[in-house]
Amino acid sequence: MFKFIHTADIHLDSPLHRLTHYEGAPAEDIRQASRRAFENMIELALDEPVDFVLIAGDLFDGDWKDYNTGLYFVAQIQRLHTQGIQVFIVSGNHDAAGRMTRTLPYPENVHVFSHRQPETRRLEHLDVAIHGQSFASPAVMDNLARGYPEPLSRHFNIGLLHTSLDGREGHANYAPCRLEHLENRGYDYWALGHVHQFERVAEEPLVVFPGCLQGRNIRETGTKGSVLVAVESGRVSEINRCPHDVIRWERLEINLEHAATREAALDAFKVALAALLERHAPLPIIVRATFNGQTPAHAAIVGDLDYWKEAVRSIAVANYGERTWVEKIIVSTSAPPKNTGVAADPGPLRELDQLVDDLQRDEGRLRILAEGLAPLMQRLPADYRQGENALIPEDPDQLRQFVRQAYALLVKGLKQENPGA
Repeated sequence: MFKFIHTADIHLDSPLHRLTHYEGAPAEDIRQASRRAFENMIELALDEPVDFVLIAGDLFDGDWKDYNTGLYFVAQIQRLHTQGIQVFIVSGNHDAAGRMTRTLPYPENVHVFSHRQPETRRLEHLDVAIHGQSFASPAVMDNLARGYPEPLSRHFNIGLLHTSLDGREGHANYAPCRLEHLENRGYDYWALGHVHQFERVAEEPLVVFPGCLQGRNIRETGTKGSVLVAVESGRVSEINRCPHDVIRWERLEINLEHAATREAALDAFKVALAALLERHAPLPIIVRATFNGQTPAHAAIVGDLDYWKEAVRSIAVANYGERTWVEKIIVSTSAPPKNTGVAADPGPLRELDQLVDDLQRDEGRLRILAEGLAPLMQRLPADYRQGENALIPEDPDQLRQFVRQAYALLVKGLKQENPGA
């Protein structure tokens, strides 16, 4: 029997993107998180102990700021070397983007597979054959798996590969291949990297993405770590996910349908956040909170979004301290349907109300509004026009949300000017 760890997408010392722009963000904790998660993986390897460790690409995150990142890695790997644990690495797209990553000597227990052609490393005392090929450049578009060697007879054959497989949402289509290409190769285990979510793709043979070792942004939510694999009599007898992350990212959706007031809406957030923290205890979490649903509190919330966002963050800090930080707040609520049996208010509010109703129902008028907003959108900072939360006036649903929020702000302003309205 033997055991090994399969990990990938460690991104040691990955730089923070925009996080330091947010006041109160735990930037230093996140900056050190990849190292602390890596140390947790090293501890697992020593405690088990395992016979070898597989790193399926993106150990680093491009060029290092200086050699400290590489020296840190060497120091940690040396701990494995003293216990006779070998490490096998294929370089991924981020590793290939770096120059210093290819120049620092590694301890004798580390083998980085060639980028020129596939190769095989044998562990004769275990009857194990590990096949792999590194990326030669940051964007490898060839099917590397097609060129992997034939399996060695009477060996447990492992394919170590950085790939998008047959395409995974949110990941560049590097080293693409189809699942059947892997299944037909005749290996016993495919240790994949590049996709940052854990996925047990196939069972015969086992094809596994371990996911990244530590989440770095809101696209990398949930538990992160490696997989620990046990092999007995030439077959995988056990495979376990092992968490190593030290801080987690999560999306939290709060339905405010039953919240009649802004205060009740804040209470609903507090309850939802408490449940999320309990699920991930004792780790701290970084949260993106989205509020949705039809609620009587809609006008009060969107009428003063600055207050709402600060109140939400205040609730988190006051009740849970350093265990949580709210990274972003999205308001997607709407007002409940109007009671048509009540006479409409006279004056500007009635006219505004009718205008908004007509606008939201009329696709043609929404398109005209989108065209009018286009020049304004081009003048906004790039952050508002790019990424998963980009403002897209051409999207009718998003435009209706803009209209609802603008309506609430206008109603608030009109009522302040004319309290009797």
